[in-house]
Amino acid sequence: MFYISIVVVLIFIVVVLKFLTKPSPKSLKSRHVVITGGSSGIGKAVAVLAARKGANVTIIARNIEKLEAAKKEIESQTANQIVTTISVDVSDKEAIEEKILEIEKSVGPVFMLVNCAGLAICGKLEEMTKKDINQLINVNLLGTIYPIQALLPRFKERQEGIVVLTGSVVSLMGLFGYSIYSSCKFALRGLAESLYQELKLYNVSVTLALPPDTDTPGFETENKSKPKETKLLSESGGLLAPEAVAQKLMDDALRGHFFSHVGLEGFIVTTLCIGMSPFCSLVDVAIEATLLGPLRLIAAFYVKHFEGIIFKCSMEKKNNQKKEE
Repeated sequence: MFYISIVVVLIFIVVVLKFLTKPSPKSLKSRHVVITGGSSGIGKAVAVLAARKGANVTIIARNIEKLEAAKKEIESQTANQIVTTISVDVSDKEAIEEKILEIEKSVGPVFMLVNCAGLAICGKLEEMTKKDINQLINVNLLGTIYPIQALLPRFKERQEGIVVLTGSVVSLMGLFGYSIYSSCKFALRGLAESLYQELKLYNVSVTLALPPDTDTPGFETENKSKPKETKLLSESGGLLAPEAVAQKLMDDALRGHFFSHVGLEGFIVTTLCIGMSPFCSLVDVAIEATLLGPLRLIAAFYVKHFEGIIFKCSMEKKNNQKKEE
């Protein structure tokens, strides 16, 4: 209880200090924002927000019907801005480069790229098929790399831009049943940190969003493949609305924050895994250094708690097998 009380007090101080040192957000008025995975979920919610902020919006996905439905919803939030849809596989390097070149010519220079295209297939590693593994890598990793790669020369030439990569809480911590998915999301962290160093001199900011479980069509699909252990472990984080995640992502990206996390648990995990990541101010560094010790104790509790859940599920399976025999 003593350490928990200290953490609560320190977190209160964090909130006050972060509010006092908060940088001003950049404007999206008349800017061009491109969102991959923009036909549903977090991507669509980001697109709607961008439209409300006065941006011209391009959404990218594969399903034409979903793209058109999303376009109508986004257009309802605009003041006669341009809303464009592109049907393309983001893991097709040549196709995505061609399409991005086309929209820059027709809509205007891209100022902000938000990579929301993603897919989760759960299961223990030995149960994952080659098809599942390739699909996860193609969509989550290559489908983020290729759109960014297509725009980097243009961002550098114009000396401005914002790149957002949508990772996950499991970009920072492995979880039972997420072996391949988590691998892809861990890779996005390395990509984001490297990009930050490559682009800082060109006035291009990089934000890595770390959403928890979010109530999206993709999450419904993900639940179909989740082992019982994974469901029990992920339940502790709750389920957020895509609009809440999108709002935090947009706010952090426009303010130039490297990490974008949601809620207390997101803050705790991000702080624990801060490592060599970029920072906005020395105030942030001081806060993180102060909190790391106490938060590690809380994390240790969760680690043992998770192990207990996995052990309990294993025992239940063994007992059920014995009964069937």
